[in-house]
Amino acid sequence: MTAALTTLFLAALALTTSMRLWLARRHVRHIAAHRDAVPKAFREAIALEAHQRAADYTTARARLAMADVVTGSIFVLALTLGGLLQAMHDGWTTLGLGGLAHGLAFIAGLAVLSSVVDLPFSLYRTFVIEARFGFNKMTLRLFLVDLAKGALLGALIGLPVLAAVLWLMERMGDYWWLYVWLFWLGFNLLALLIYPTVIAPLFNKFTPLADAPLKERIESLLARCGFRSSGLFVMDGSKRSAHGNAYFTGFGRAKRIVFFDTLLEKLAPAEIEAVLAHELGHYKHRHVWKRIGLLALASFAFLWLLGHLIDAPWFYEGLGMRSQGTAPALVLFSLAIPAFTFPLSPLMSALSRRHEYEADAYAAEQTRAGDLVAALVKLYRDNAATLTPDPLYSTFYDSHPPAAARIARLQSA
Repeated sequence: MTAALTTLFLAALALTTSMRLWLARRHVRHIAAHRDAVPKAFREAIALEAHQRAADYTTARARLAMADVVTGSIFVLALTLGGLLQAMHDGWTTLGLGGLAHGLAFIAGLAVLSSVVDLPFSLYRTFVIEARFGFNKMTLRLFLVDLAKGALLGALIGLPVLAAVLWLMERMGDYWWLYVWLFWLGFNLLALLIYPTVIAPLFNKFTPLADAPLKERIESLLARCGFRSSGLFVMDGSKRSAHGNAYFTGFGRAKRIVFFDTLLEKLAPAEIEAVLAHELGHYKHRHVWKRIGLLALASFAFLWLLGHLIDAPWFYEGLGMRSQGTAPALVLFSLAIPAFTFPLSPLMSALSRRHEYEADAYAAEQTRAGDLVAALVKLYRDNAATLTPDPLYSTFYDSHPPAAARIARLQSA
């Protein structure tokens, strides 16, 4: 079984890496082939220069993603079959750590190492690509402050959660995976509840919407839709990026609606109302809860599977580790499973795109479809979103329908 798992893992990793690189190359070639002509449906609203800028921006991001894919695959191989995880595990043992402290140090050390590997890509994405196309507003100081806040938050929240998971795995017997699943569900629901008021303000400033006519318009929409929130807020997204967006977050009494300040600057009041109606469509169709339910089922299946692998020596040896235990099992499973699940990506993307169509249809019922079309066209243009993605690439990756298909459906509503 050891040799079989090693062979299967290598084959899955090679297949997934090859597929991701092939899809990215297809995407880049398709965009280049359509770079010199704006799609017919957008010719009156988007200039050729803006279309070409979006093509170049998307291509730059895709090429960086390809380098990230290769680096990530090499890193996973180094950690597993290359013996780096085993060396890290032995290192903490040599320092005298044991039990729960050893498991926490082992996983925390891996998290730090992973962040170091990802850091050059994050820096290049922010200060080269985003800056080149006029989107980056972040200073190096703010980048480092965000990095420090994220690390501190990860330590304050992540370490106690991880300690609880490892403790449950050690103490709850053969059905530990069920207890971990229940704990994980509870933690995620709590995170959704406290995120808007506790976590998000650590990174951004949220101020009540001050535009009285716009606020009145939005409150009228909320009343029509039967949606109650704890407030309408504007987020200072412009201090990091020129990209615009809107969303609602939390649940129960903690629901709040958030607009990026960049969005309010770019869209007319009727267009803002239409964008918000789209977001409310997700709420009306219970998309958030459906996705939570799907993730709950997936996490249940994965933890059940890990529960059957955790005591099998071939599971550890087949992935390059001699040492067994709760922490090594969690790490190995987390590193290996993406190689096997990537081919399922189109299923999740298809579900997400279906939800976007449903939210668009709801927005067209509550506001003018033309206002949502106008808002989307501005967002595609100002965010430099490509209008000509490769269809197969889009099938795997895109959570939103292609621009042309989305606009056509709205115009026929």
